[in-house]
Formats: sequence, C-alpha cells, structure tokens
Amino acid sequence: MKSVKTWLLVACVALIGLSAWLAYYAVTPLNLAPSSQEIVIQPKSGLRSIANQLVAQGVIQEPWRFIVLAKLLNKESTLQAGNYTLNKNVSPYQLLLSLNNGKATQGSITFIEGRTFAQMREKMARNDALKQTVTNLSEAEILKLVGSNRTKAEGLFFPDTFYFDRNTADTVILQRSYDAMQSKLDAAWQKRAPNLPYKNSYEALIMASIVEKETGKASERPMIAGVFINRLRVGMRLQTDPTVIYGMGVEYQGNIRKKDLLKDTPYNTYTRDGLPPTPIAMPGLAAIEAALHPETTKALYFVGKGDGSHAFSNSLQEHNRAVVKYQLKK
Repeated sequence: MKSVKTWLLVACVALIGLSAWLAYYAVTPLNLAPSSQEIVIQPKSGLRSIANQLVAQGVIQEPWRFIVLAKLLNKESTLQAGNYTLNKNVSPYQLLLSLNNGKATQGSITFIEGRTFAQMREKMARNDALKQTVTNLSEAEILKLVGSNRTKAEGLFFPDTFYFDRNTADTVILQRSYDAMQSKLDAAWQKRAPNLPYKNSYEALIMASIVEKETGKASERPMIAGVFINRLRVGMRLQTDPTVIYGMGVEYQGNIRKKDLLKDTPYNTYTRDGLPPTPIAMPGLAAIEAALHPETTKALYFVGKGDGSHAFSNSLQEHNRAVVKYQLKK
C-alpha cells in the first residue's frame, strides 16, 4: 500500500510539473526572428500537418508540444487554413487562438500555366477565402464583368499567385488576373520580333498557349515556337496534339487515337489550316515571350525524347529517324 501511495504521489508531482511546464510553454513568446512573419497553413491540414508546417516555417522548434497543447485545449478539429501574419512575441497559445478563429490576414490562390479556364474556375470555387459570386455565370457573363468583348475566356487570364483579404469577391481576382494578362500581352506585343505571321496580339496569345502545352523543358519554348511559326509560313498544318485534346473536351480520356486525329473539330490542327480559333490554356509570360521572340531555325518537326526534351528536325526523313530512335526505341 505504501508503494502504491508513493507511486501515486510521484505521478501527481510529475503531472503537476508537466502541466506547469506546458503552461509555461503556452504563454512564452516564440521570439520570432523578424518583427513579424507571414506563414501559410495549407487547406485540409490536420493538427500534425499544421505543426510540421509551423516547424518548416521556423515558427516552432519541434511539433509535439504544440500538438499536445492543441489536444489539451480541444482545438485540434477547429484549426483553419490560411495566410497569417505573426507578431514577433506571439505565444503558442495566441497562435492557437488565431488558427482556431481563422484570423488569417490574407487568402491566396495560384493559377498555374497550362491550365484551362474551367480548371481556374474550379480552383476558385474550392477556395474558402473567396466570396463566391460567379458560380452560376457563363463565360460570356464573366467576360462582360471584367470588360472583355470576347465570348471565350480561354487564355485571357494570367497565371500567377494572387493575395487578397479574406471574403474578397471572386470577381476581384478575375479582374486582376484579366488585367494582368492584357497588360503583359500588350507590353510584349509592342516589343515583338519583326515579320511574325500574326494578325494581332490575340493570335500571338493562341500560339503562346500551344507552346505552353507542348513544352516540357522551359529552355525549348523559343525553339518550339520557331517550329510552329515555320509551319505557318510555309502553309503546313500545325499538327499539334494539345489542340486536338482541347477540341475533344470531356471525350479525352488520356489517349489520342488515330480516329481522334481524323475527327474534325475547330481545334483539330491535323484537319484544319492555321491557328485554332482561341487559346487552349493559360500561357505564362515565358511562353508569350517565346511566341513573340521565336528561335530562328529551319526545323519543321520535333519529337519527344521521353525526358521532357525534344529532338528537332529540318526534314520529314530526319524526323522519321528521330521517331524511330526516341519513340519506337529501335
């Protein structure tokens, strides 16, 4: 009995000590290096993931004390994602309260090069920091809101990361992205290389979207643009798979078959001459610059090597040999 009492006493002392130590940890300033620090908690993060993100961003030294504190305070299921500005002297307890109340200073959203407008809309709809107002609007209605007279939105919005106050309307982000694309495209168009086969900057945007989708290695963008421009100049069809895929829409299931290449759509550059009627994705600035400053080359063909890069050829005979070498592996 005496042994049991001794163990109970030791356990009580240990528990009191642990509680005191954890309480001290909870209220002790973290003493962050900058006077304030921006942190990002990713969406759908659990407690352990949040703690690890805080470690990775230099907010806490190790995750387990923060995890224990959150569990003891019953905050585990109420922590929210977002962008937060932390004061230098914030304590772990104050940090928990901020994450619990969702007092994020900003929301953010990133539109990625090569994605479509439909994917852009889906990403906006999933962003819980945005006020959703365009969910039921058509493309034409959205374009009217941002001041465009076009009816097809593809390619008209610039891919970038946009920061905003929480509960900002999605139309604000759309306007910023649209204005950014118009500004960057106009500036690039004014400085374009001479004698390009484009009637206007919109055609250059279409080409940029094709270059974006065809390029696996960033340094090859000007060369790929040079090949497509050579094809336009000699009256050769562009024959680029990404345009076919875009024209297939929901019918595309991961593979292009011969019948898909033969089926005519406005975007099938195997069956139709010239550029497709609209861009096929959001091109980044590098792709726009490539379309307006293409590599000077005699190449008319290219084939993937299997590592993201391409082999370029001036003649069909040379191209066929490259296909055998890199695609058929003979």
